[in-house]
Amino acid sequence: MDIKDTVRTIAQNAQEASRRLARISCPAKNNALLQMAAELIKNTDHLIAENDRDVVDAKIRGLSKAMLDRLTLKKETIEGMAQGLREVAALPDPLGKVTSMWRRPNGLLVGRMRIPLGVIGIIYESRPNVTADAAALCLKSGNAVILRGGSEAINSNLAICTILRRVLRDNSLPEEAISLIPLVDREAVHEMLQLEEYIDLIIPRGGEDLIRAVVAQSKIPVIKHYKGVCHIFVDASADMEMAVNICCNAKAQRPGVCNAMETLLVHKDIAPEFLPLVAGALKKLNVQLIGCARTREILTDIEEAAEADWYAEYLDLILAIRVVDGIDEAMAHIEKYGSLHTESIITSDYANSQRFLNEVNSSTVLVNASTRFSDGFELGLGAEIGISTTKLHAFGPMGLEELTTAKFIIYGNGQVRT
Repeated sequence: MDIKDTVRTIAQNAQEASRRLARISCPAKNNALLQMAAELIKNTDHLIAENDRDVVDAKIRGLSKAMLDRLTLKKETIEGMAQGLREVAALPDPLGKVTSMWRRPNGLLVGRMRIPLGVIGIIYESRPNVTADAAALCLKSGNAVILRGGSEAINSNLAICTILRRVLRDNSLPEEAISLIPLVDREAVHEMLQLEEYIDLIIPRGGEDLIRAVVAQSKIPVIKHYKGVCHIFVDASADMEMAVNICCNAKAQRPGVCNAMETLLVHKDIAPEFLPLVAGALKKLNVQLIGCARTREILTDIEEAAEADWYAEYLDLILAIRVVDGIDEAMAHIEKYGSLHTESIITSDYANSQRFLNEVNSSTVLVNASTRFSDGFELGLGAEIGISTTKLHAFGPMGLEELTTAKFIIYGNGQVRT
């Protein structure tokens, strides 16, 4: 078969599998997820060996440091994938949940029940862990999934998917409920995005260029976030030691991910004391600092930030710093330059913390915590299929609930419309 026929066949089989999967009991799905976790651990050496092939090739191709970080599988990464599967198995099944019921004047009892979306297509770069995370969340929520990873991770993704499908087969579950497009040609992505009769939702995970290309080509609804320009605002009342620790974590713990801090906003009243403290700590972590004119009056050895820097998602050990007059200027900066991803305030002022929570319009807003917690696993979703910075139909990290929709259910006793 050519590329078009191959992708169409995968999508047709996935749609049929989704119909069967919707009838599978929760215990059967949970049992499969637990077996998948065990098989990933059992096959750790094999998975690392396949991943090594991808990493070697990626280095030859000159992939960025951030991409290599996302691509690499270690023993700890595989253990995290397995734990994510176990976490998903332990979560309540959203399917069949009736969210509300009300009685109409004519006696009809009306409610809404959660059901699967159907077939979900995932298009992603590097991160082989997405293969397991997405498969687990889709399986538990009753959706079939079609995975199309990047060419840089083809061996890793094929190895993971083969293990997951084998568990489905061994448990007499529809194997096509987890499918991976084994083609690295970009035409395969284009063909996938045309199949609106078989695929119900597309979730791209990767850089801004990838996501914009998917949105431009897709006939299928797309859940997206273009980039993560995440901010921390250190208020005048902030505990300085706490603020330094949080800022170092948010920027340097893993700089190549979308929930890493890219811009630090500091209240002018605390800036003369706080900026030297945080700059010293960040420089020890090899973070390059750039700043506004007011910042550079205090940190005289850093470069000036240009206008474009406030919009930048560096995905690297680079941090832009701006001194602001107060919470209003901080929130105005976030509104202008932010990407609706994740923002945090460090403060001891309860009123300011509540204003920040209520008025900042991003998908995740924190008080006195690192932006790195904007993650499905960390927020108790078990795993994460993506982060949405658009408000239809999900906003923020997406877990099981966000992979379902609701249908109306109605109980009557003979009513007819007049």
